[in-house]
Formats: sequence, structure tokens, C-alpha cells
Amino acid sequence: MYIRVFLNLVGGIWILGSLAVQAQPDPLFQKKLNAHSLSERWELDSVTKRGVFLITPYKPVYITAGRWSDKPNEQPFSENPAYSLPFRVDYGNYEAKYQLSFKVKLLQEIFGKHGDLWIAYTQRSHWQIYNTEFSRPFRETNYEPEVLLNFATNFSLLGFKLRMMGIGLNHQSNGRALPLSRSWNRVIAHAAFERGKWVLLIRPWYRLKDTDDENPAITDYIGRADATLTYNAGRNLFALTSSHSLRLGRKNRGQLLFDWTCRIRNYLRGHMQLMHGYGETLVDYNHRQTTIGLGISLVEWL
Repeated sequence: MYIRVFLNLVGGIWILGSLAVQAQPDPLFQKKLNAHSLSERWELDSVTKRGVFLITPYKPVYITAGRWSDKPNEQPFSENPAYSLPFRVDYGNYEAKYQLSFKVKLLQEIFGKHGDLWIAYTQRSHWQIYNTEFSRPFRETNYEPEVLLNFATNFSLLGFKLRMMGIGLNHQSNGRALPLSRSWNRVIAHAAFERGKWVLLIRPWYRLKDTDDENPAITDYIGRADATLTYNAGRNLFALTSSHSLRLGRKNRGQLLFDWTCRIRNYLRGHMQLMHGYGETLVDYNHRQTTIGLGISLVEWL
């Protein structure tokens, strides 16, 4: 129900945003698709403010036509027995992966004129396009709507500038039926630092309890916080994201994700992605694997 309501809201906002762009053409719009500073991407000062109800980039947008996994999750399970698949599915090691992501500002300059209220949406799909035996199915799609309250800041810390911080409500689910249904809700705090070509985003979170828990140990696998470090070298951009359970011993788990994009022409970039650990998708939250993919990117982190 949450997904349907959110998508209906996003559809209306998309139309409003499109009309706003058509009514007031902005020559900087294409530049904003690959903004190279936190201020440009999040409109943190008077120069970069662009008003409300305009669709802008959030997380990277890419398509990976060739993604290889050393260990596909052919029999997903959960600590809750009702959400464990009782049989094995012969998934292939190769599949396609794509991600779409955008955000829309709803309110501007609130709470002392330093805060903005955003909604955001990210969708990530894994498509077994090379698996002819099963008619090329979509193996998993994750839907992630968010509400974000963001504040512009300007503090110095260890050579970095703290440019923004805030808090958000995050829902993530895969929209599937038993026994493969997976979802969770989080309150996520964020803080972003900038220094020259470097940007660091830190996000700790608190998971909200569910009445019927589909994935009880998800925070012990996917983690309780993540951090993304990016370096923009002009033609090349490098991003390293690490999530961790913040536990020791047997619960010392998490994920490392490395992205490298290289400009091909204008806003088109080649994209390589390497992942190791748990939780590449929600249904894989407690499954460890190593993946590598090659594709193209239209929007990167910064």
C-alpha cells in the first residue's frame, strides 16, 4: 500500500515538475544532472536555489548490461521460517542491473531558512536477461521511497567542510509475495563533508520495528550505517561505499561497493561496479557474494 500511495504522489509531482521546466526553461538544467558539488546537487546556498517541485538527480542512474556473480542466491532464506524459499532456483551467474533515482523539493527555506524538505525515490532492478530457460525473468526489484529534511551548514572539521546534515524516513521493499517478500523501515541521519575533489557522506540509521518481521537479522548483515567517499578527477569519478553491522565477532559483516565512471561523451559515461559482501538486494540481505559489472552511467554521485 505504501508503494502505491508513494508512486501516485510521485506521478503527480513528476507532471508538475515537467510543467514547471517547460514554463521556465533553465539553461543550467543539463549541468545539474551531473553537479560536481554538494551545493549544486542539494541547492545549499542562494546561488544554487532553484525552487520547489523540480525533479533533480539523487543517487546514480546507470544500466549494467553484463553483471557477474560468483555465487547467485538460488534459495533465499530468512530467520523467519515463513519467509524462506523451500526449493532452489537455477539462476544464472550473469544478469543485467539498472538503477533509477531522483528527488523533488517540497518545501524550501524552512526552520530558520536553512532547511529544505525533499522526497526521493530510488529503484534498483536485477534482470536475468541471459537466462533463457526461465524466460529471462526479473530476479529482484527494490523500491525505496524517502522523505528527507536537509539543512545547509558550513563548519570546518579536520580539513573538511561540513556542508549539510539532516534526517529522513526511509522505506525499502521488493513488492513480492510470500516467501520472498522483504521490507524494512529506517530513520536515517546524514552528514556530508566536502574538501576539494573529495566528498564524504555518512549515514547511520535506526531500524523501526515491524509487526511481522520478514528479515529479523537484516541489520546484522546489511548494517547499521554506511559511508560513501567520492573523488572527482574530471574525466574519471571514483566512489567507495561501505556499510557495516557495527558489531564484532560473528556479526562483523557488511558490504563494500566500488564504482568507477569514465566520461565517454557529454553526459554519457562508462561504468564499472564491483561489490563484495551482503545485501546487494533485499532478498540477498543475508547472502554473501562478489559481483562485477560493466555498463553505462548517466548520473553519478557528484
